[in-house]
Amino acid sequence: MSQSIQQASRRTMMTASLGLAAAAAAAPFAAAAQDRPAAAKGASGATGAAKSTAGSGFLTVQDGTQIFYKDWGPKTAQPIVFHHGWPLSSDDWDAQMLFFVGQGYRVIAHDRRGHGRSTQTDTGNEMDTYAADVVALARHLDLRNAIHVGHSTGGGEAIHYAARADAGRVAKVVLMGAVPPIMLKTAANPGGLPKEVFDGFRAALAANRAQFFHDVAAGPFYGYNRPGAKVSPATVENWWRQGMMGGAKAHYDCITAFSETDFTDDLKAVDLPVLVMHGEDDQLVPIADSAHLSIKLLKKGVLKTYPGLPHGMATTHPELINKDLLAFFKA
Repeated sequence: MSQSIQQASRRTMMTASLGLAAAAAAAPFAAAAQDRPAAAKGASGATGAAKSTAGSGFLTVQDGTQIFYKDWGPKTAQPIVFHHGWPLSSDDWDAQMLFFVGQGYRVIAHDRRGHGRSTQTDTGNEMDTYAADVVALARHLDLRNAIHVGHSTGGGEAIHYAARADAGRVAKVVLMGAVPPIMLKTAANPGGLPKEVFDGFRAALAANRAQFFHDVAAGPFYGYNRPGAKVSPATVENWWRQGMMGGAKAHYDCITAFSETDFTDDLKAVDLPVLVMHGEDDQLVPIADSAHLSIKLLKKGVLKTYPGLPHGMATTHPELINKDLLAFFKA
């Protein structure tokens, strides 16, 4: 066989192999697209998936938004619902989802509207609608006696939901690096951050969202800007990946939602055990104007702080955070 024929044969085999690999890789996504359900009206006023992939699915709520969710573990076990931070997705809870499903819990996490795999909404990107989406999800999955764990913006969503949830749906709440009571500096909250800080977030997002998200992850979110910090490039890339999956309009609007929503009344209204967890070196949600104030407003709150830990401590120190969560769940 001549050299040219041998080269052509190798090229043909390589092309065929790549084609087969691509087809194999695409098959699950094609199947998932075919399985994406047509809406079926549910009793909650939301529309639910008629069919979904095992362990995950889509819920269509009243305004037509599709909310992606994961639902792992025994359906008879106590549910834990995880609420992610801005501008991430349910993937940010990987270390907790895997740990607690291994502990026998039913674990659920959703992509907030406009984030992750959910619809890239241009409206409804505010706390009342976020909480209403969780109400619909809890009814759709018939979640009862659930523990709700919220990080950062997700902490605001979790307490806003808990104050509005149907009776019997919520057992406990965890606020981790969470934004309540309110981040914005106001006459009633003089220790808050000036509006100019959040205007800067919006300007940076509008100018170059990809660069802004990389800078947040590579810097203050995980404390990687601190001297001597051990940086994980993969963790930065995963944060960036999650952020860029969502919609720019929803992310832009959510800055107002997490910075200007006043959760004071929610904190006062929730008459359930609430664990407030906060890193003492949280550069994004300073502890003095969040956890230290929230604990004073809660009827049954417990405060646990972590010296030197950053905003994203559930990712940087999962062994510590998971242990403390488990102790609270079992208490």
